[in-house]
Amino acid sequence: MRLTEGEPPAPYTVFMELLLDLHPDAYPLQGFRRKQLLEWVFEQGVGTFDAMTNLPAQARAQLEASYQLNPFKLIETVRSADGSVKYLFTLMDGRQMEAVYMPYLDRKTICVSTMVGCPAKCAFCATGAMGFGRNLTPGEIVGQVLAVAGGEGFAPREIRNLVFMGMGEAMLNYDNTMLAARILLHPDALDMSKRRVTLSTVGIAKGIQRLATEDDLGIKLAISLHAPDEETRRRIIPTGAVNSIEEIMAAAREYQSVTGRRITMEYTMLKGINDHLWQAELLADLLRGMVSHVNLIPMNPWPGSDFESTTEEQLQAFYDTLEARGVDVSVRRSRGRDAGAACGQLALKRPYAVSGGPAAGTPAGA
Repeated sequence: MRLTEGEPPAPYTVFMELLLDLHPDAYPLQGFRRKQLLEWVFEQGVGTFDAMTNLPAQARAQLEASYQLNPFKLIETVRSADGSVKYLFTLMDGRQMEAVYMPYLDRKTICVSTMVGCPAKCAFCATGAMGFGRNLTPGEIVGQVLAVAGGEGFAPREIRNLVFMGMGEAMLNYDNTMLAARILLHPDALDMSKRRVTLSTVGIAKGIQRLATEDDLGIKLAISLHAPDEETRRRIIPTGAVNSIEEIMAAAREYQSVTGRRITMEYTMLKGINDHLWQAELLADLLRGMVSHVNLIPMNPWPGSDFESTTEEQLQAFYDTLEARGVDVSVRRSRGRDAGAACGQLALKRPYAVSGGPAAGTPAGA
């Protein structure tokens, strides 16, 4: 698959219409009954129409005959020692993808996927090594949030932080991702705050420019830059030639000019590849005059990878160089590494199941 906006999704089996694919304003039923339906789906998180006991039996029967409520055939979990949970979803056509639940003391966060696999092919990412399967529908994206809430035993609206940073390149599934975001933010659906929803892209310039025009969204943007020079970036992101660093930075500056929002730059630290101090200096040059934040991410291991994370000493030196140049920077320690749930590890694998914890493949909610 070419890394360009607007690629058609790979064909897949069409089942009964998925209710979660609809914008809340387009839900069936009318008036108070529609409100009840939305409450059952997004506030109560029920998995069947039969459970919607305050709806008339005839309405429930009509919904059952017209719509599919659950996007997933099977849901499995792998739990990490740090409390994070990797969710493996089997879709109705048999394809699989993953999401990650990350509980914190003050918030519940979920990292959702927008595709089966990923076409970006970042060499240090296990998902990139999978290749591309197909785009997810809006309901398959939103359904991850509902399924995680059900699996963890709380109401869907308790998840207040969400990142589009799982499998896939969200900008190449733009329309479906934007509709999913609008559902997440809608007051009659999950009522999330736009300040707590972040979309990550490997650097699709046209997508970044297009996102700047979505006045009603206001979600945050993160760009997975990973290298400040073309030679290194094309080495670790083979599809990077489609959008040069110059094009990406121009789009980022345009986005910031239009929206006034800070941009996060994601930077996975690879030993001997992109962790040289001259690259820190070049990165600082690229960000001059922008309101930005750099997340330095120690590379997370996965079987078959040819890369290692930079040493702690070099990570600190890189950090210090950026800070000395006035760059707002932090180190992001990924959660869920032992469960294969950390950044760059999502690949439908279960190699890191915690000893003594729930077995890999435990059905959600078991």
